[in-house]
Amino acid sequence: MMAKNKEPRPPSYAVSVVGLSGTEKDKGNCGVGKSCLCNRFVRSKADEYYPEHTSVLSTIDFGGRVVNNDHFLYWGDVAQSGEEGIDCRIHVIEQTEFIDDQTFLPHRSTNLQPYIKRAAASKLQSAEKLMYICTDQLGLEQDFEQKQMPEGKLNIDGFLLCIDVSQGCNRKFDDQLKFVNNLYIQLSKSKKPIIIAATKCDECVDHYLREVQAFASNKKNLVVVETSARFNVNVETCFTALVQMMDKTRGKPKIIPYLDAYKTQRQLVVTATDKFEKLVQTVRDYHATWKTVSNKLKNHPDYEEYINLEGTKKAKNTFSKHIEQLKQEHIRKRKEEYINALPRALNTLLSNLDEIELLSWSEALKVMEKRPDFQSCFVVLEKTPWDETDHIDKVNDRRIPFDLLNTLEAEKVYQNHVQHLISEKRRVEMKEKFKKTLEKIQFISPGQPWEEVICFVVEDEAFKYITDGDSKEVYARHQREIVEKAKEEFQEMLFEHSELFYDLDLNATPSTDKMSEIHAVLSEEPRYKALQKLAPDRESLLLKHIGFVYHPTKETCLSGQNCMDIKVEELLANSLLQQDHGRSNLYHDSANIDKINLFILGKDGLAQELANEIRTQSTDDEYALDGKIYELDLRPVDAKSPYLLTQLWTSAFKPHGCFCVFNSIESLTFIGECIAKIRAEASQIRRDRYMANLSFTLILANQRDSVSKNLPILRHQGQQLANKLQCPFVDVPAGTYPRKFNEAQIKQALRGVLEAVKHNFDVVSPVPTIKDLSEADLRIVMCAMCGDPFSVDLILSPFLDSHSCSAAQAGQNNSLMLDKIIGEKRRRIQITILSYHSSIGVRKDELVHGYILVYSAKRKASMGMLRAFLSEVQDTIPVQLVAVTDSQADFFENEAIKELMTEGEHIATEITAKFTALYSLSQYHRQTEVFTLFFSDVLEKKSMIESSYMSDSTRESTHTSEDVFPRSPRGGSLDYNYPDSEDDAEGPPPYSPIGDDVRLLPAPSDRSKYRLDLEGNEYPVHSTPINCHDHERNHKVPPPIKPKPLVPRTNVKKLDPNLLKTIEAGIGKNPRKQPSRVPAAPPEDTEQSDNYAEPIDTIYKHKGFADDIYAVPEDSQNRIIKVRNSIVINTQGEEENGFSDRVSKSHGERRPSKYKYKSKTLFSKAKSYYRRTHSDASDDEAFTTSKGKRKGRHRGSEEDPLLSPVETWKGGIDNPAITSDQELDEKKMKKKPHKVKEDKKPKKKTKTFNPPIRRNWESNYFGMPLQDLVTPEKPIPLFVEKCVQFIEDTGLCTEGLYRVSGNKTDQDNIQKQFDQDHNISLESMGVTVNAVAGALKAFFADLPDPLVPYSLHQELLETSKIMDKTERLHELKEIVKKFHPVNYEVFKYIITHLNRVSQQYKTNYMTADNLSICFWPTLMRPDFENREFLSTTKIHQSVIETFIQQCQFFFYNGEIVEAPNAVACQPPPSNPVQMVEPMVPLQLPPPLQPQLIQSQLPADPLGII
Repeated sequence: MMAKNKEPRPPSYAVSVVGLSGTEKDKGNCGVGKSCLCNRFVRSKADEYYPEHTSVLSTIDFGGRVVNNDHFLYWGDVAQSGEEGIDCRIHVIEQTEFIDDQTFLPHRSTNLQPYIKRAAASKLQSAEKLMYICTDQLGLEQDFEQKQMPEGKLNIDGFLLCIDVSQGCNRKFDDQLKFVNNLYIQLSKSKKPIIIAATKCDECVDHYLREVQAFASNKKNLVVVETSARFNVNVETCFTALVQMMDKTRGKPKIIPYLDAYKTQRQLVVTATDKFEKLVQTVRDYHATWKTVSNKLKNHPDYEEYINLEGTKKAKNTFSKHIEQLKQEHIRKRKEEYINALPRALNTLLSNLDEIELLSWSEALKVMEKRPDFQSCFVVLEKTPWDETDHIDKVNDRRIPFDLLNTLEAEKVYQNHVQHLISEKRRVEMKEKFKKTLEKIQFISPGQPWEEVICFVVEDEAFKYITDGDSKEVYARHQREIVEKAKEEFQEMLFEHSELFYDLDLNATPSTDKMSEIHAVLSEEPRYKALQKLAPDRESLLLKHIGFVYHPTKETCLSGQNCMDIKVEELLANSLLQQDHGRSNLYHDSANIDKINLFILGKDGLAQELANEIRTQSTDDEYALDGKIYELDLRPVDAKSPYLLTQLWTSAFKPHGCFCVFNSIESLTFIGECIAKIRAEASQIRRDRYMANLSFTLILANQRDSVSKNLPILRHQGQQLANKLQCPFVDVPAGTYPRKFNEAQIKQALRGVLEAVKHNFDVVSPVPTIKDLSEADLRIVMCAMCGDPFSVDLILSPFLDSHSCSAAQAGQNNSLMLDKIIGEKRRRIQITILSYHSSIGVRKDELVHGYILVYSAKRKASMGMLRAFLSEVQDTIPVQLVAVTDSQADFFENEAIKELMTEGEHIATEITAKFTALYSLSQYHRQTEVFTLFFSDVLEKKSMIESSYMSDSTRESTHTSEDVFPRSPRGGSLDYNYPDSEDDAEGPPPYSPIGDDVRLLPAPSDRSKYRLDLEGNEYPVHSTPINCHDHERNHKVPPPIKPKPLVPRTNVKKLDPNLLKTIEAGIGKNPRKQPSRVPAAPPEDTEQSDNYAEPIDTIYKHKGFADDIYAVPEDSQNRIIKVRNSIVINTQGEEENGFSDRVSKSHGERRPSKYKYKSKTLFSKAKSYYRRTHSDASDDEAFTTSKGKRKGRHRGSEEDPLLSPVETWKGGIDNPAITSDQELDEKKMKKKPHKVKEDKKPKKKTKTFNPPIRRNWESNYFGMPLQDLVTPEKPIPLFVEKCVQFIEDTGLCTEGLYRVSGNKTDQDNIQKQFDQDHNISLESMGVTVNAVAGALKAFFADLPDPLVPYSLHQELLETSKIMDKTERLHELKEIVKKFHPVNYEVFKYIITHLNRVSQQYKTNYMTADNLSICFWPTLMRPDFENREFLSTTKIHQSVIETFIQQCQFFFYNGEIVEAPNAVACQPPPSNPVQMVEPMVPLQLPPPLQPQLIQSQLPADPLGII
């Protein structure tokens, strides 16, 4: 207070509130409202307002510091604020008279004057008197705010005279008015301002108020203010008016009548109430408490305003009402849910109409209680009713309270349920009756619209009863049945005509002529015509069948779970004890490995440095990693050591992994060559089958001497080599380190080794070697048709019931071994049971001593498949035909069975094969002896069979080992080689001819897996049948590997000039069979968009072998043959392609023929198909290859998914022998000179890049200009939208998305279906994500012009060379804006999609780098013919990679993102299944050339992102 006196302070006024006071006799039962008026003014908040104040006190309370033995109360002060802060301060004094609660007489005080004189006193004094708050304060002053009256004295500045205008309590108003009059006279003597406050106007008596007003009007300047302390009306006004009278400088306040002021106050209250109620309604949980909610709302202005006006008590009541409403609403909803769920419960428990039709509701309740499912539908509560228990809070308990069923609503639901069952019963009866009516109408065909049928059933009684929806549903069901039946019959028909399809190599694709032939033959069949109105479905079935024929697997088998391969594996797994014959114990219990053997390979002492660093971080050769101690055995070896291979693998030391460390381009190149030697040696010598699966880890050493400019190049090249080797790459971590190797690097490398070891035992399936397989004396393949009407147990019972039957080698789930005495010795016979579709891949590629061909005599398709398979089997291999039926009586009773059995026996007679029948009802034929004669025959011919197979394999390996370049991946051979690129977007098809687990035999010599370069080094090639199958089985396509470049030899003699002319003539006559190493112009049958090889590695190089080594373009198997100092004769191609035998003139031996040339039945069947479509051709033209070309033959091409209109059977190179007869050469050159000219013409076109024609159908959509496919409203082509939407909805995380190729048949089928109906749903087609991705790429490949315009290519390349990243990206952004608006929108859409794909790289392994490799040729369609282009291929790719990574920046004004870490972007090969198969050696890349890297440094893609 003293500090404040020094500051200017606002004026202070003291107001004394007076009125009728005294004993009950004087003032009645209640006062006139002085205390309430003071309370409301001083503490206006509702919570601080006390409506009850007593004047009857005890002596103690009267003597307390609050009353302080005075008959007046100090209520405190109120600061009134103005525009400039506190305007004034008003101290409030209430003059009253306290009554003793004992004597009921006024308490004695120091001032003994009567109330009237005492109340008019203008000076009051009371030392240490405390502010009065409420009655409860008396005696408990310490619990309330303690504030003293200022200085213990006050000078009164004005009086507020209170007159009660309510009815009063035992008080006469006249007496009060008389008292007031006397009091007023006394007050007037003080010359202080006086205002009358008419109190309790909320209970006002009108004439009382008028008397008060009359009283005031008789006095001079006496103002009456009508107040109500209860409702806070005009309380502040009366005090403000009094202050104005004290200070005339203030504006005179307007005195508002009570009613008007009341309305204004109530309006404030109503508004505040509405706002508060809305605030409360935000609470939706009826479990909420007032304490929790009030704490949350206490700072909200609406909450505070309501509390001030109405108080906490009312607020709490409002809240409680709201909570109760929420609870009742919740109960209502729960009840509604229960009632709605009751019909379902009744359908479950009381679904039998016959049982409940006559039951009352109470009887039905008793029946329900006895049902076993009663507890799952209803809950019986201990306490009722249910809405007063805690069951209402169990929202997850959907069971209906049983006591709820006693309501009328539940009974009504039951009655409706009974009526529904009655009507539903009638409805079902009528629907079935209508279904039978439809079945009687013979002309209803599959696919016939309902509108064409309705007129024939309009008068049917059942049709009239059921609704339109029911009738359409019944007809749709009827259609599904007849369509399904027609499709099954159509599929069966296709199998019956198996000769039409099974005349090509696996993985081939039919041409236009072949498709025409197929349609011509099938169109005569009634089952073909039955689907006339469902032509698209029929075409889809046909394409699906063709796709399966050429790419068969058990997963895609058309018989589904009835596939013979699946059933055989299940039966053998349950019948035989599987034994593990070839597992090594090296990685056994790898999860608990505690010792790690490490081989460290490096150059110039790097290996020893790394070993020393590891030992430095170890303690006694024990290394702590991830909380576990490992004993390390380190073997550092210099890469130049001549004893490298001998030190790597010894009986005492078998490494778990190999660390390959490098610090320069030279050392990296050397490391790559060493790994090549190690893998080649492991695969060749086979000292241990797991050696080929040894884990390699590339480690980059830190450049501690100086900051090396080559570090980015080393990192890039190291990652590149790691990708090709499918091994981890350990980069130098960020930051500066004094040592060459960092602890984090070593730990990362060790974790990689442990992860590889962990998976090796489960992943590496031991490939049987020649030594392993020598355990079997005979290898027999039993073939059966999928879906045949007999059990697998029947055909296997002759073996399984034998005591000499045992399990085959581990991993061969479809094979078994027999020990039988044949002749004089016991023989081991390996029986492999396969479906016909799996056997096709075995027929040529595996050594098989004999075939047991099983067919069902009840099924024509089974015989058709047998004929198709047998036709291509070599006639040197013995065959046993087995017909299966129920009993011998079938032969005499069923004409169809008799015909098929007779045909089988006839074929067996024609080819001198064995024939027998198995009867399901006979036990004799379940004995092994049924095949004893066949086994004896096979044993007799074993030597001849093996000699023939070895001879064929030798010729094949001779061709393969003499390859100049790997064959084109588009060739027709089953053997597949990857294109030379970092990432092939069209890898080998993810299907296997014999399934994932079928591996019969290896090639006769592992040496055929390698080729010698001109320096004598061996490099692996993918040409043996086993490697071929391994690649086709591997759905995860590993990155292809570039071959080591060949070095010309000077001591090779040149070819005979005449022979050279013959070769060149062959090239000229059949240019299309030249391997596609980026030809001079894109071939018509090559899908340019799928060629994702690095152009620098795919150029057909003439220099280097033109003088020394001559290349023949292809043999009939589309293989490149390198001729060196001898004449190489190729006759292998006739094996699988339907040609008659040829005699090899150079070797003087006869090649085996095929059974179709020994059986008139087989040959005539094939001839009959040919004549249907080639009625003008002679037999010689149709079935020989010595002259002319054959129509309808097809090349095994991966390029065209369905139709490849090529003519591959030309003369020249396909002659039986290549001779050096000059006259013959001249005749060949003169015979068709015009073809040579025609073939040379396309090579002159160097600037034309037309998309390849991939379709055999006319399309008004695909291949059209982009501008014709979009509109301003829909700037994205509909097909692109559908494909992207499908991929993002179903397969964004698919591993290898856009890299692993889908089924080409499905890709074309997608486009054909879209051509017919733009609203087609891809989900309904059942196609894979990879097929849709391929169709999307094909769409862009078919565009007349690339999506990225040629006109901007040069600008993009120049801009990519800008070293500053920010400047480069902004320049690229400006170039993109130059795109045609249509191209821009589509480019933005597809890049955005690819960005989303790259964000899932951890699961799909498709980083922006991988996606750009797959997509840049499609989007930019480069000029592969231009040599200048070859030096910029990586820049092209990196441009697209930049667009993908910086998508937000280019198209959405986003920020520039930092490039992800190179190692992070390449997911570690955590799953060894994705690695190269253990027996498939890798080709290493050519040696890295630092000078080439330095020259390309300005255009290095590392700086792009």
